[in-house]
Amino acid sequence: MYTDLKDKVAVITGGSKGIGRAIAERFGKEHMHVVVNYNSDATEAQQAVDVIVKNGGQAVSVYGDVSTEHGVQGLLDAAIKHFGGLDVWVNNAGMEIQAPTHELSLADWNKVISINETGVFLGAKTALRYFKENHKPGDIINMSSVHEQIPWPTFASYAAAKGAVKLFTQSIAMEYAKDNIRVNGIGPGAINTPINAEKLADKEQYAQTVAMVPMDRIGKPEEVAAAAAWLASSESSYVTGITLFVDGGMTLYPAFKDGQG
Repeated sequence: MYTDLKDKVAVITGGSKGIGRAIAERFGKEHMHVVVNYNSDATEAQQAVDVIVKNGGQAVSVYGDVSTEHGVQGLLDAAIKHFGGLDVWVNNAGMEIQAPTHELSLADWNKVISINETGVFLGAKTALRYFKENHKPGDIINMSSVHEQIPWPTFASYAAAKGAVKLFTQSIAMEYAKDNIRVNGIGPGAINTPINAEKLADKEQYAQTVAMVPMDRIGKPEEVAAAAAWLASSESSYVTGITLFVDGGMTLYPAFKDGQG
């Protein structure tokens, strides 16, 4: 545990399942106060709240569409109302749509961009404004992906959004470093989450995915959550503007891992 995280207040967008839920539950183990945001599954969000409380933290679940200013502001309002403020904001909510780019509809493009890119901007803006107005330090963690670096054909909207998140993270990290507001990204690789469940259940696709990972295994949400806890803690106090890849080496050109090429 990171003792400095005790009683700190965190907002986690998309915190009801997958990586977001793992981060929420890890923050519970750190005895933090957590706002668990959800968009579609109130039951899973409440289950996350229950685990956080069981782990020693406090939590509340809050519905909100993170692609809207109203939805994001509601999360900050909940943090202040229930826990008295804000220390850590995790922009985790995300989605993906697969389609050949020449067939991708504008509506689907906008849907992915609105959550994965605009949602990160709105969350970060809301947290930054709170930290600045209250003259306090803070931490913002933006969930990116290995696909901020690795091209992903037929997922162009997702890769475009994550590429944007990378430079957005770096830009605001530089802009607010003097205010002791740290902004970092996490770039998960192949992680065993609900969004990947169908693909990983197929033996052939599972083998293809593992072949792209030098460590020869799929990652766990808890491993990404551990990175988030470190970035939120004072142990990373001199770290800002990075993307911390949690990917088993996927970004290391794994096709070359056996000396090929």
